Amino acid sequence: MFKHILVPTDGSKLSVKAAKQAVKLAKSLGAKITGFHAAPDLSSTYYGDGYILRAPAAKTKAEYARNQARKCLSAIEIEAELEKVPCAVFHVISDSPYAAIIDAAKKKKCDLIFMASHGRRGLSGLVLGSETQKVLIHGKIPVLVCR
Repeated sequence: MFKHILVPTDGSKLSVKAAKQAVKLAKSLGAKITGFHAAPDLSSTYYGDGYILRAPAAKTKAEYARNQARKCLSAIEIEAELEKVPCAVFHVISDSPYAAIIDAAKKKKCDLIFMASHGRRGLSGLVLGSETQKVLIHGKIPVLVCR
């Protein structure tokens, strides 16, 4: 069945719950896990009340992305270690998380994406968007959604 599961996370409680479930599934299947985080690109110029703020320096952006990724991915690593499931983690910087998730699954040769969904519907789903929904629509790899 599935041998390599990509587990994208944004660090939310729901993502942590999904990661725990993904590790349990991987253990039962004898599969390995790859934890993934898509950090936002902070290179844009910021505007607020007429002020133009400089974008953070490249070193600052990279450090922030690493720290954010470490926080988000540590739950997956800890759970995998507890359950003795092989696990690797990585992150990228992207303003399009769904595309980064699909690309990561292809690059790492994953055969399943296991991700959380906040279950937004109606106007809030349209306005806020759903990365899970976009992965389902645009991806070709099976997706298991946890709520």
